[in-house]
Amino acid sequence: MFLPRFDSAGLVTAVAVDHASGQLLMLAHMDAEAIARTRETGLAHFHSRSRGRLWMKGETSGHVLKVLEIRVDCDQDALELRVEAAGPACHTLALSCFYRRLGADGALERIED
Repeated sequence: MFLPRFDSAGLVTAVAVDHASGQLLMLAHMDAEAIARTRETGLAHFHSRSRGRLWMKGETSGHVLKVLEIRVDCDQDALELRVEAAGPACHTLALSCFYRRLGADGALERIED
């Protein structure tokens, strides 16, 4: 039975992964409303901690995430959304929010995929 274990703020961590390539696209948080809207619409919805409200990924950019599958970890406190992305996942227009790596000198290096 799906019984998500929300943290004290009512959130679970969610990662969006490209269904075809397996590339990690983004990390966000979902509350019960975001999970319900995602399941109802088939489009990824999240809880914005900074704005304190529900938001649909791509609501302004059009870069929506079509959710093909929701995977649940063993503790039910994290979700993996297997998605098809309609454009870049990152607000910087990078394909993934994880477009930099930490170099040996402590500098951030852009990853070109």
